[in-house]
Amino acid sequence: MALALAALAMPVHAATLTETDFLGELPVVLSASRLSQPLSRSPAAVTVIDRDMIRASGFRDIPDLLRLVPGFNVAYTRDNSWGVGYHGMADAHSRRMQVLIDGRSVYLPGFGQVPWASLPLAIEDVERIEVVRGPNAATYGANAFFGVINIITRDPAQAAGLHVSAQAGEQGNGGVLMRHGGGSDDFRYRLSLSEQRRDRFDAQAEKTTTRHVDFRGDYRLSASDELTVNFAASRGDWRQGRAGDPFEPIRELDVGSEHFQARFKRVVDPDTEWSLQFYHIRHYTDDGFTVSGYPLIPGPPPAMFVDIPFDLGQTQWREDVEFQMITGLNDSARLVWGAEARWEGVDAPDYIRGKDRRSGTLYRLFGNIEWTPSPDWTVNGGIMAEHHYYSGIDLSPRLAVNYAIAPDHSLRASVSQAYRSPTFFEMEGDVRYYSSTGVFLSQMYVPADDLQPEKVLSRELGYVGHVRALNLRIDARLFSDRVRKVVGGRDLDPGPGRTYQADNMTHADIRGADVQLHWQPRENIDLILNYARVHIDSNDEDIGLSAPRHNFSALGIWRLADGWEASAGLYRVGYMKWLDDGDDAAEYTRVDARLARRWQWQGHRLELSLVGQNLGGERYAEFRPDNLFDRRAWVGLGLDW
Repeated sequence: MALALAALAMPVHAATLTETDFLGELPVVLSASRLSQPLSRSPAAVTVIDRDMIRASGFRDIPDLLRLVPGFNVAYTRDNSWGVGYHGMADAHSRRMQVLIDGRSVYLPGFGQVPWASLPLAIEDVERIEVVRGPNAATYGANAFFGVINIITRDPAQAAGLHVSAQAGEQGNGGVLMRHGGGSDDFRYRLSLSEQRRDRFDAQAEKTTTRHVDFRGDYRLSASDELTVNFAASRGDWRQGRAGDPFEPIRELDVGSEHFQARFKRVVDPDTEWSLQFYHIRHYTDDGFTVSGYPLIPGPPPAMFVDIPFDLGQTQWREDVEFQMITGLNDSARLVWGAEARWEGVDAPDYIRGKDRRSGTLYRLFGNIEWTPSPDWTVNGGIMAEHHYYSGIDLSPRLAVNYAIAPDHSLRASVSQAYRSPTFFEMEGDVRYYSSTGVFLSQMYVPADDLQPEKVLSRELGYVGHVRALNLRIDARLFSDRVRKVVGGRDLDPGPGRTYQADNMTHADIRGADVQLHWQPRENIDLILNYARVHIDSNDEDIGLSAPRHNFSALGIWRLADGWEASAGLYRVGYMKWLDDGDDAAEYTRVDARLARRWQWQGHRLELSLVGQNLGGERYAEFRPDNLFDRRAWVGLGLDW
C-alpha cells in the first residue's frame, strides 16, 4: 500500500507507514477515527477487503463485495439500484450507510440513497475497502448511522504503465477498461476509461450501459506539501420498466454523475500535519414519460380516460469544504480535529411539487483523541457537533476502551450515539398526480410535520486476536443498538387512493453478534469466514424481519503453481424482509467460483480468468420475487505493459 494512500486519512507518522503496515499480521485501518491504527487499538470493528479478495471474489459490481463483510445483506433491486443493509432496516437506498470514495461522501441528500450503479469508478481501480461495522457518527457525522464504507482507490504510483482488461459472458455481462498511469517523481497521474454492460434478470427489461472516466493526479509541491486532484464522471444509457405496467412502462433513461475533488496536505513535522479539501458532486436522472388512456371513470359512457404526464427526473448535488489537523499531544496521545461546511440540494419537480430546487447548508466540528496510558490500554474518545439545516444541532459522541489481555489478543468496549438526518424528500416530499389538461387526480405523499432525525445508541464488546500457532486472525463483536424515531411512512388515507406522510413513530432494538475469521493454513491458501446472528424487536413487524437471523459467507483462495489461482465463494443468507419497495426474500445458498492464470508474454503481464456464479443451479430471488438470479458465467482477459 503506497504512502499516499495513508495520506488520504492523514495519519500521524505517515512517512513511516509501509505496505506491511496495511497488509501485515494485524492490519492498520484508517476509517474508524481518522487516525491510522492497528485493529487492536481501533475504537470500532473494521473489515478490510483488499485487492486479493476483490480479484478472487470474481465480483464485477462494488456492492457485491460487501457480501464478504459479516452482517451485510446485498441485493440488486430494480431500476438499476442496489439494496445494502447491515443488521437490519435494509431498503433499496442504503440510506443508513455513509459511503466515501477517497474521503468524499457519495450519499445523495435528496432521497438518501447511494447511486451504486452510476459511481464513476471501476472495480479494477479499487485498492481496498474499509467497512466500519457499527455507528461512526463521531468521525463522519450524520448518516454514518449503521456503518461506514470507505472505498480507497489505487494510488497513481501503483498504476504505472498501460492496463487493458475486458470481460464477456452470460446475462449480458460485459465490459472493457483502459487505464494509463505515469508521470515524474513530483507528479504522478492515473487515467481510466471504462464501459460496463449489464442485463440483470431474465424476467426484467432492464439493460444498462454505463461509461465513466476517472482522472487522479498527485503533485508534490515540496518536501512537505502535496496536492491531489481527482475528476470523475459517468454517463449511463439505461433501459428499465416493467412490461404491462402502465405506471412503470419500459423506457430509456439518461443518467450521469460528476465528481471533482482537490486536497492540499502539509506535513509540519513527524507528529503534525494538516489538510484542506474541497469536493463537488452532481448526480442527475432524466426520466419523463406519459401514461395514456388512464381510466379515470371506467365503464360504458360516460367513461372518461385521461393522459397522465410524469417527470421522475431529478438532480442532486453537494459542495463540501473540510479542514483537518492531526497532532501528537505527547508520547502517549494523538488528536485529530477539524471543521466542515457543506451545501447540498435537490431539484425534483414531481417529488417536491410546486417548489423550486431545495438546498441547505450543514456545518460540523469534530475531534477524536487516542490516548495510550500504558502499552496494554488504549482509550479513544470522539465527538461530532453538527448543525443540520432541518434537524438543528446534534451531538454524536463515542468512547472506546481497548485492553491487550495478552500479546496478539485484545478486548474492546465502546458506546456511541449517532443520528440520521431527514432527507429532502422525507421532509418536504409532495407527490401529486394531474392529467395532461391540469385536472387533479390524487396525492400520494404530503410534506412531513415536525420530522426529527433518527437516533441510535450503540454498545458493543469486541475481540481482536491472532492465534499464531494456527495462523488464524479473529475479529468478533457483540452489539446492542437502541434505535429510536425511525423515519417511516404513515398512511393518512387507507382507502384505494393512499396518501403517506413521513413520521417518527417506529423504534427498534437490534442485538446480536458477528465474527470474521481469516485463516492461512498454508502460505498459498487463504480462507475468510464470516458469520452474523441478528435479532430485532420493533413495533413495526416488517422492521423486525428486516435482517436474516443467520448470515454466513466464505471465500477460499488457492494460489497454485505456474501462475494459476483458484477461488470459491459460499453465501448463505436466511429469510428476511426488504423494506419500502422490497418484498420477502426466502433463504438461499449461492456458490461462486473463479479460475485464473497469470503469465508473462513478450515482457507483458497477462491474466485470463473464468468466473461462474450461483453454480448450485437453483435460482433464488433477490429483493423481489421476480428478481431471479440464475447461474451465469463469463471470461475476463487483462494485459499490463
